Amino acid sequence: MPFCKVKNANIYYEDIGTGKPIIMIHGFSPDQRLMSGCMEPIFKEREGWRRIYVDLPGMGQTSDYEQISNSDEMLESLINFIETLIPNQTYLIAGESYGGYLSRGIIKMQKEQILGAAFICPMILPEKDDRTLPEHTIVYSDNEFLSKLTKEEADDFSSNQVVLDEYNWMRYISEVMAGCKIADEEFLAKVQKRYGFSFNLDGVGFVKPSVFLLGKQDSIVGYKDAFEVLNQFPRGTFSVLDRAGHNLQIEQPELFNSLINEWLDRVVEEFND
Repeated sequence: MPFCKVKNANIYYEDIGTGKPIIMIHGFSPDQRLMSGCMEPIFKEREGWRRIYVDLPGMGQTSDYEQISNSDEMLESLINFIETLIPNQTYLIAGESYGGYLSRGIIKMQKEQILGAAFICPMILPEKDDRTLPEHTIVYSDNEFLSKLTKEEADDFSSNQVVLDEYNWMRYISEVMAGCKIADEEFLAKVQKRYGFSFNLDGVGFVKPSVFLLGKQDSIVGYKDAFEVLNQFPRGTFSVLDRAGHNLQIEQPELFNSLINEWLDRVVEEFND
């Protein structure tokens, strides 16, 4: 199993394919399966990309992270990882939820090396009370399928997804819950006490192709706050998808694939000029 030893962690990662690197960063509590589950289908049709899926400290199989206690140190471990694995190379970055927040931190530190950025239901504001959030709603429910789940399973599923059917359930348990079940909850609670960076992300203009994929029914991070950073991403596509909560990539797979492919096309066009 591939591990990369950095200053404050021993980071597990999966390295697939060859070509231009893309650093994939999952959200808070799951592991790299959150990103590989939605991104790998795209690369069945595309060559020339090296996909690097990271397990964040306290999540997945990453170990030796005891020195980390906040998001600044999380960011430091990621930058050390990138500098160790792909030193002095240009790359792309894709982050989901908390991974999107960390991605903006990486952009602040390494903007010149990054050719493009994708944000999937990104966390914009660390403090939940500061976020503009819709009420949690269920858009579609297959009651016949739900009757086959235990009450505990159905309650968990319905509290986290807005489309409740067998397809969404199978992806939810394999891509989201599988990682959450092995997360270090005590460690994560410590990090959440200092969840926001100690520095300001405002004013970090990123002029390379980017995409923000936002769920209209996302009651975890919302979608409206992302538009506060729109001017910082002049080459950014901002898409708000209906029938999509915080796991937009599962609930709207066809639109997700289309928008990520279009983003990659724009990146290729840019760096091939």
